[in-house]
Amino acid sequence: MTVTWDLIIIGAGTAGLAAGIEAADGGLKVLIVDKDSRMGGTLHTTGGHLAGAGTRQQKVHGIEDSPELFLEDIRRITRGLFREDIIRPVVEHAHEFIDWLDDNGFVFAPETPRIIYGHEPYEIPRTHYGPDAGVSILAVFKKLLDAHVEQGNIEVWLNSPVTELRTDAEGSVVGISVIHDNADVDVDAPATLIATGGFGNDPELFRELVGLPLVSGSHPTSTGDGILLGQAIGAGTQGEGVYLPTFGGLPHPTSPGKVQWEERPLLTATERLPWEIYVDRDGQRWVREDEMSIDAKERALVDVPELTFWTICDDLAVDESVPMVVNWTPADVRAKANVRAGVHKADSLEELARIAGIDVDGLLATVARYNSAVDAGIDSELGREFLPARIEKAPFYAMRNHGVTLVTFIGLDVDGQAHVRRPDGSIIKGLYAAGEVIGATATTGQSFCSGMLITPGVVHARLFAQRLAQGIT
Repeated sequence: MTVTWDLIIIGAGTAGLAAGIEAADGGLKVLIVDKDSRMGGTLHTTGGHLAGAGTRQQKVHGIEDSPELFLEDIRRITRGLFREDIIRPVVEHAHEFIDWLDDNGFVFAPETPRIIYGHEPYEIPRTHYGPDAGVSILAVFKKLLDAHVEQGNIEVWLNSPVTELRTDAEGSVVGISVIHDNADVDVDAPATLIATGGFGNDPELFRELVGLPLVSGSHPTSTGDGILLGQAIGAGTQGEGVYLPTFGGLPHPTSPGKVQWEERPLLTATERLPWEIYVDRDGQRWVREDEMSIDAKERALVDVPELTFWTICDDLAVDESVPMVVNWTPADVRAKANVRAGVHKADSLEELARIAGIDVDGLLATVARYNSAVDAGIDSELGREFLPARIEKAPFYAMRNHGVTLVTFIGLDVDGQAHVRRPDGSIIKGLYAAGEVIGATATTGQSFCSGMLITPGVVHARLFAQRLAQGIT
């Protein structure tokens, strides 16, 4: 059986739903397919942050902003490591998307627009989000999508994995093969958009592309399907050699390779000044623990073997540096030590190193040097300035942390109009991509800019759909 549509969208998540609604608004017949049993993708797990300059909400709050100021902030935060052809359209059109959400009943959290300090902050409040995080965006998308489904403009196939991009003799994409209702179905369309997200939940593909072990906080369906589909017909990739983990997370107590965000160590100096030190498996410090830039800490973590480190402190720190872990009191730290995975306690540093898997001599020497730095008031090794107390009061504690993957930086190579390209730069006709499937390097370099994971995907998806509806391919 072969079915024909104007546009096929692979992925019923953030970028895919935005593209489908915009294309249907423009009069196209759209098929959206997804292997998941529900729509929304990462909108079910993301914080839902959006960034835009000159939005209606900014004006209501008396905030002056412009696309050029937005671009300057991105350039500063990313140190210029982003694709200008990708980002310039985003900063120019992001406010249109946020105002469009406003027009369609989006509920803004009352504290927005605001500056987010989890990573390098913008200089102007331009981050918008709803009270229900990503689900606030999904609520608007679903209302508009349902109206198009009822009118017959959009059809959505869930539980329908795509097995192949179908091409003609010239290598142009002419449709897909998909498993739908337990049958192999070929679907034809002059345009196919890949919007399947990243690969942060596939350890094997992550190791192959990034070369590192994976500890994932990504959405369960982020397994790189779109990248693999594109590569199978000769698509190139971008972002190789770039990776930035989210800074640290305790191992999940029951699921290896996962983290538990509701028990997240507070490792950002803007949230809590650290009484502890960070050491690698050799017991060596590798970054100044009071570094205010979380991006700098994350970039340093990339060079730590296996992205694994331990926070080391004594019993005094447990009482004085609160909270060390979200939702944990000092009593919780003591009670969970040697019970919860990755949390250790011992009466001596030697024993602590042994049970945690840290080199004993290395840890003893490092703590001795750190204590000398505290006595002297100068950390000549790494330049740490906050030196509150020696690490000397037993018992001693170690918490194992691993760099966590929330988003992936490698993806399909596209031009500024979302055409997927081959390694030689030539366009694969009929094939487009938007969202995390193109890799975060193109939009944020080796950094995290607030709102610049969702916003670029949605803006490019909408611009693509608008061009397609106008016959511009």
